[in-house]
Amino acid sequence: MKRKRLGEILRDEGLISAEQLQAALEKQKTEKGLRTGEVLVAMGAVTAEQVAQAIWQQRQIPYIELDSYALDPNVIELVPEKLARAYLALPLFKIGNALTVAMADPLNVIAVDDLRSKTGCEIETVISTEEKIVRCLENYYRMDDPITQLIGEVARGESEGGAAKGGDDASVDVDAPTIKLANLIIQQAVRDGASDIHIEPGEHDVKVRYRIDGMLHEINKIPKSIQEAITSRFKVWAEIDVTEKRTAQDGHFFVSSDGKDIEVRLASFPTIYGENLVMRVLDPSATILELRTLGFPAAIFDTYISLIQATQGMILITGPTGSGKTTTLYATLKLISDPSLNVITIEDPVEYRLKAIRQTQVNPKAGVTFAAGLRAIVRQDPDVIMVGEIRDLETAQMAIQASLSGHLVFSTMHTNNAAGAITRLLHMGVEHFLISSGVNVVLAQRLLRTICSSCKEPYIPPTKTLEHFNIAGQAQGRKFYRGKGCQACRFTGYRGRIGVFELLELSDPIRDLINERRGAADIRKAALKTGDLRTLYRDGLAKAAKGVTTLEEISRIIQVKGEH
Repeated sequence: MKRKRLGEILRDEGLISAEQLQAALEKQKTEKGLRTGEVLVAMGAVTAEQVAQAIWQQRQIPYIELDSYALDPNVIELVPEKLARAYLALPLFKIGNALTVAMADPLNVIAVDDLRSKTGCEIETVISTEEKIVRCLENYYRMDDPITQLIGEVARGESEGGAAKGGDDASVDVDAPTIKLANLIIQQAVRDGASDIHIEPGEHDVKVRYRIDGMLHEINKIPKSIQEAITSRFKVWAEIDVTEKRTAQDGHFFVSSDGKDIEVRLASFPTIYGENLVMRVLDPSATILELRTLGFPAAIFDTYISLIQATQGMILITGPTGSGKTTTLYATLKLISDPSLNVITIEDPVEYRLKAIRQTQVNPKAGVTFAAGLRAIVRQDPDVIMVGEIRDLETAQMAIQASLSGHLVFSTMHTNNAAGAITRLLHMGVEHFLISSGVNVVLAQRLLRTICSSCKEPYIPPTKTLEHFNIAGQAQGRKFYRGKGCQACRFTGYRGRIGVFELLELSDPIRDLINERRGAADIRKAALKTGDLRTLYRDGLAKAAKGVTTLEEISRIIQVKGEH
C-alpha cells in the first residue's frame, strides 16, 4: 500500500485546506531544502505539534509529549551537549544497549548514525517538536549553576586582590573569571529569550534581571565586592569610558552565541549605589516574522493588507516602547518588498537586516538625523520609505510631504491609541490639511502574554474581574483559561506574547473631523460609530474568549475603563 504524503494526511485530517497544501507545495519548489511540514508551519496553517503527530501517523514513529516527561540526567549525559543541540536530539531512556532519543527530525539518518557512533548504542527514535526539545535542552543545560560558581570565584579573587578591574582585553587573562561571568550572563539571556539584561546595584548586593515576555525576572545576585569588576567588563566591551561613573553613557558590542552574532546595546546610568546597566539583546540575523503570525484579527488584517498595497500615503504604527511596532514594520516591509520597488529606511537603530532594502542608521554626530536622512532619501527615487520614529515637527512635516508626493511612507509614534496619533501630530504643529490628506491609516498595538500551553487549564474568573469588563451577565457558559504555572513558563502561567491591535482608517468623515481640529476623544467616538475604528479592547477580549490570553493580562496592558 502506498504511503500517504505528509500534506495529504494533514489535509485529510481537516487541519489544512487543499488550497493551503497547494500553496505550500508551490513555495517548496522555490525554496529548495524545505520540507512540506516546515513550510506549512511557517505559513501558520498548522502547528509544529500537528506536523509531528502527522509524521507519527505517516512513518509509525511514536510521538512523545515532553512537557510531562521527567528527564534522567544520567541518560542525557550520554550525548554531548554540542551534538544534542546540533541535531535537536534529547536522550530519554536506555534499555540494554538501546538508547531512545526524541528528535525533531527523526528521519535524519546522518544524525542517527552520528549519535550511534558517539554513544556506542543502538538508537531508537521518537518524535517531538523542535520547540519542546529546545526547551528541555535549555532547562537541562541552564547556566545558573556555573554563574553561581563563577560569582563565588570572582568574589574570592576580589578578596585576594586579583580580580580584573577593567582595561584592555590584551592585558587581562582571557580565562579570567570576570570575563567568563560576563559572558555567561549574556549567553543565558540569549538562551532564555530575554530582550534586556539589567545589572542593578543595591546597598548590599547587585541584582541581575532578565526581561522575558515583557516582564522582569530576577536571575541572580552578585556580591557588592565584584560590582566594580563586572560593570567595568561590560563597559570595556562596549568601548565606553570605564573611569567615568558620574554621567550616563551608551555603547554596543557583539558576542557569539550558539553560532550567531548577537548585538548588545549597553546604557549606563549613575545611581547612589553605583552604575546601573541595561543591555538590549538583539539578533540582527533573526528571521523576520510573517505578518500573518503576529496576531492580527481577520478584519483588521484584511484592511491593513489592502492599505499597505497603496502607492502613496502614510501608514502610522503607534504604541509604547516594547509594544512590537518595529516587528510589525519589518514584517510589513518584508511582505511588500518587490524587485520592482525601491525601499529605503532611516532607523535608530537598525535592529534587523532586510534583503533588497536600503537601510540607514541615524548618526547625529555625523549629522544624520531622521529629518536630514529623510531629506536625502527623497532624492534617492524611493517608492517606499520607512522612518523609524516621528519625534519632531520637521520629521513629521517631511514624512507627510513625502506621502503626498507619490511615496508610501511608514513610521511609528508613541501614543496610547490610534486617534491619539492624529492629535499628537496636530500638537507638534503639523497643519490639519496635511494630516487629513497624507495619513491613510493608524495602527495601534500592544503585546499580550499568552497562556502557557503546558499548564493551560479552564477557570472561572472572579466576579470582580468580570464586572470590570462589564461581562458578568454574559459569562454564563463561556470558557476562560489560565496557566496554572509550571517549569516551562517559570511558574508564571504565561509563555510567549502575541500582538493585540487597533486600526483607525481615515475615511472622509474622519478627515472632516481632523480639518475641524477636533480632539482624539471626538475622533475616536465618531470612528466607532462609523465602523472606521476596531479597538485594542475588543481584540484583547476576543483573544481571551479564544483561550489565547487571560482577562487579567488584558487589564494589565489595555485601558478597559470606558471601552464597554
